[in-house]
Amino acid sequence: MDLGTHLEARLDALTEPADGTAPWRPELYTPADPEQHSALAELLERGAVISVRDTLTEQLAELLTARRPDWRPDSGELASAVADHLGGMRLASYGTWVWYPWSRQLVHVLPPAEYRELRQSRNRYKITAAEQRLLAQKTLAVIGLSVGAASAVTLAQEGVGNRFRLADFDSLSLSNINRLRASVAEIGLPKVVIAARQMYEIDPYLDIAVWPDGLAEENVDAFLAGGGRTDLLVEECDDLYLKIHARERARALGIPVVMETNERGMLDVERFDREPGRPLLHGLLDGVAAADVKAMSTREKVPYVLRILGQDEPSERFVPSLVEIGSTLSSWPQLASGVALGAALVTDTARRLLLGRFTASGRYVVDPDDLIRAGTQVPVNAPVPAPEPVPEATPAALLLPDPGSDTLGEEGIRRLVAHAIRAPSGGNSQPWQFTAYGDALDCRIDAAQPATLLDFERSATHLAIGAAVENIHLAAQASGWACHARVFPDPADPGLVCRLDFSRAAHAPRPALFDWIERRTTNRDPGPDRPLAEAHAAALTDCATENGTRLHLVTDRAQLDKAGRILGAGDRLRMLSPQLHRDMMNELRWSPEEARRTRDGLDVATLGLDDVDLAGVRMARHWSNLAFIRRIGGGAAFEEGARKAVAASSAIGCLTVPGTEPRAYVHGGRALQRLWLTATSLGLGLQPLSSLLYLFARAERGDGAGLDASETDTLRTLRTRFTAVVPRRPDEAELLLFRLSYAAPPAVRSLRRTVEAVLRFDRTRPQGGA
Repeated sequence: MDLGTHLEARLDALTEPADGTAPWRPELYTPADPEQHSALAELLERGAVISVRDTLTEQLAELLTARRPDWRPDSGELASAVADHLGGMRLASYGTWVWYPWSRQLVHVLPPAEYRELRQSRNRYKITAAEQRLLAQKTLAVIGLSVGAASAVTLAQEGVGNRFRLADFDSLSLSNINRLRASVAEIGLPKVVIAARQMYEIDPYLDIAVWPDGLAEENVDAFLAGGGRTDLLVEECDDLYLKIHARERARALGIPVVMETNERGMLDVERFDREPGRPLLHGLLDGVAAADVKAMSTREKVPYVLRILGQDEPSERFVPSLVEIGSTLSSWPQLASGVALGAALVTDTARRLLLGRFTASGRYVVDPDDLIRAGTQVPVNAPVPAPEPVPEATPAALLLPDPGSDTLGEEGIRRLVAHAIRAPSGGNSQPWQFTAYGDALDCRIDAAQPATLLDFERSATHLAIGAAVENIHLAAQASGWACHARVFPDPADPGLVCRLDFSRAAHAPRPALFDWIERRTTNRDPGPDRPLAEAHAAALTDCATENGTRLHLVTDRAQLDKAGRILGAGDRLRMLSPQLHRDMMNELRWSPEEARRTRDGLDVATLGLDDVDLAGVRMARHWSNLAFIRRIGGGAAFEEGARKAVAASSAIGCLTVPGTEPRAYVHGGRALQRLWLTATSLGLGLQPLSSLLYLFARAERGDGAGLDASETDTLRTLRTRFTAVVPRRPDEAELLLFRLSYAAPPAVRSLRRTVEAVLRFDRTRPQGGA
């Protein structure tokens, strides 16, 4: 026997048919169905399967953890969760077994809905869940499976479409592999078969129909609209007649067309669904119809091909390629990089078009030669180092008025105001201005300060000025002067909050709280895990009561956890509200230079952020980065900071005062300052967490002015939850919500504007309110 003949016979018997009969569609078996269970058993019995891939346990585990990104189960918890998900069903009976006849592999996958959920989970939030569901309802048709094959596979991979129609008469040749994702084992197979196989290996639940004999005049309509009109045509064929005829039929059927030419990243979009009278190919053919080119020779078609390409400015190597076809080149040259770029452009454009986010027609060029060359580099922002602390004003600036002088004089007033500006204010806004008239001082609202949503009815401003007044009172008393304050002395001048008159005090004792003015600061350090001492709680409560306010302290761990979650939800609201976000970002000072220039606001170096959190704050600085998160209802990560801060606290406190009028807030500001100084004297760090209180006031007393309906509704829900933790009285104003800890004093403090910037002297004694 001739061994060569025998070997050839054996090889011929095993050779796969290289035509349209080659298998390209997988077979799906659902073992939970008795009939399909039997069919799967029969498949195994006849020896058709040469390998089995069963990773369903891993798929289920990944599915369950993907649904709960914050869940960190150990192996036992995860195995238990998988068992619960199966609900008693045997693992082999769950989901689908997929038989790929061309590779003779049997693969176990999740059922359709779960398979798509997990496979597309990494798309979020570039593609939302709602958008993915919408895209899964779309049908896409692709003509030409050279450039088009990469587009079809990428569309399937990204989840853009679920039903596909593929048409190409050609088979794979070795020279095609310079740009097609295929193997030498597939040479001779129809390109539609290769593309369909690749797409099914990505998603076995796709619905794909193939036209391995290509398209002709008589079957274009069936391709585009048979069984339901396609939603988008991706046209990538070389035949000029079919290129035009397919567009004519797409225009008649109202189907948009996308084409990428693999030359200079050129993409054409024709929205025949929106423009039924639009000229084909942007009018480049000057009215030439498919029928006109049907009988043309290849040479006669060249001018029309050049019109379509519009190559007035061809790429450097376009003309040589065109000239050399038929001489040193047998066909039109294409590169894998160009095909990959084309697939990306087609897929991205198709996704936005099908979702209604891209409505234009036209020609677009994404030319790497043009975009990436010498001279087109964009600035690269080097990593931003953590800001260096900005030095605080020297203690020497906090001198007391001369105790031996009979008058305060301008220098004495300056020294009192130097103490005043050490008072706290929301966002370190320092909303005060002072005018001195001899030994009297007016405390006014700084009219240059912009109004913010948190400063409802200027209540936060009045609170801050009240705290500044208390500092002046303590400093005056410590230097032997009595300070008499008249709140809102002139009804005709609402910007005048308080008028202070000073007189010599006989043997006034030095107030103990005065010594803590310079040390009082916001302390954001979490502190040690230590409960609030009962003696300290009593001292703070007594301080509030003695000054006409009420303090509610929360120390129970379960209640603290509830409070942290409420405050976290408030932070999320604040971050994802356009106006609140703008106000918050305007408070921050992003560099030492900016902090020194303004000497107000919150220096980011004082926030105590690590590199990761600081990077997150910088990323969230621009509203454009957050608008999409708001639209999809995201942003849960914005809740973590408050929740963790409260969880690390020794207690949280809420200070309230009777009444809600401006006078109540000024009085409350004085009491607040004494409370804060008391906490400092006890070694307690205090961090305000009050933004939610002032949003509650806006929602309740201001009917949500400046907020949209959804934000107001959220605040009302949070108010109910908050009141369950911190009870309130209807006749009270909530002044300050804060956390307490036994943290060491912070190393960095925000700057204050200079005394000269906030104080002026006027020799004329004002008459109003005298």
